Amino acid sequence: MTAENNSNMFNFLLLGFVTAIAFYSGTQFNKAGEEVEHISHASLYSVKKFDDGAKEYSIVLITDLDHESKDGKKWRSLVSRGFLKVSSDQKHAEIHFDKDSEYFVDTNIAAGGRAMELSDLAVFNGKLYSIDDRTGLIYQISDKKAMPWVLLNDGPGNVIKGIKGEWMTVKDTELIVGGLGKEWTTTDGEYVNDHPMWVKHVSAHGAVHHENWKDVFIRVRRAAGIEYPGYMIHEAVQWSPIHRKWFFLPRRMSTEKYSEAEDENRGTNVLIVGNEELTDFQVIRIGSDEHKSRGFSAFQFVPNTHHQLIAAIKSEEKEKPVASYACVFDIHGNVILDDFLLHGPYKYEGIAFA
Repeated sequence: MTAENNSNMFNFLLLGFVTAIAFYSGTQFNKAGEEVEHISHASLYSVKKFDDGAKEYSIVLITDLDHESKDGKKWRSLVSRGFLKVSSDQKHAEIHFDKDSEYFVDTNIAAGGRAMELSDLAVFNGKLYSIDDRTGLIYQISDKKAMPWVLLNDGPGNVIKGIKGEWMTVKDTELIVGGLGKEWTTTDGEYVNDHPMWVKHVSAHGAVHHENWKDVFIRVRRAAGIEYPGYMIHEAVQWSPIHRKWFFLPRRMSTEKYSEAEDENRGTNVLIVGNEELTDFQVIRIGSDEHKSRGFSAFQFVPNTHHQLIAAIKSEEKEKPVASYACVFDIHGNVILDDFLLHGPYKYEGIAFA
């Protein structure tokens, strides 16, 4: 064997040795010998502490501009940054925004002439992500840019159309993405398919697993006394690792058949809490239900409150211009900050502490 061949063999063995070390170092296994993925749980928000014990957290909101997202040959979404301040006794809260920190993220990837209609925000593996409900693309939001990461197909994953993603949450080492959580129907409520009742499990490496949640969503709406053809629309779902429970804030619900004309007046003031197995549910009323045109579009647990406080976004589209509101309440339904009108004629559909 020549010196050159010896050198090549050494480099090959060295490369294999380093690769094996890298694989071993980045891979963990449970007691059953199954591989367990390791992810970062780093927070992205800043916190300011006041002498009276109050804390102020940085927040980011993102918009779904619908048809207004079209900007020349691109599509865009507005990102707003602000702060949520919570008193030391967690009985008072206030929100303010820095208009100078607003910016647009854009893309040239569209489906059917529409795109960048971003529907939620999630901090996963130390990064900030959003989902486009038109293309099914998950974007990483970083450095005032939206970078495509993973494409999610609708339904069981074997259809051409991208998922109409409406909510995102993190459970253990996965990002879970879901849609409306109801049967897809015509504008008059005639059944088409169950595609919006599937959820997607996404690993930190972008691997996707499709799961049918039809029975889950049926149990969730049944807890509120709703049976098909009645319906419940979901845009705000979170898993709490502290409570080991699921939290649902339905956007719309009705015991009557779906009707596009009537749907905008079927907003809810309901929080539904389910066990980890999603077999047992508790229904909690939040304040009053006087504003039927407003429905929950997103929420997050407020940091350092042991997941006792929720910061939520509501939006209404009944009449132009559209409007969005922020509110804060505890998991028992007590309102800390009543609906606070957010600036601009925008439909905010995502909130994150970042």
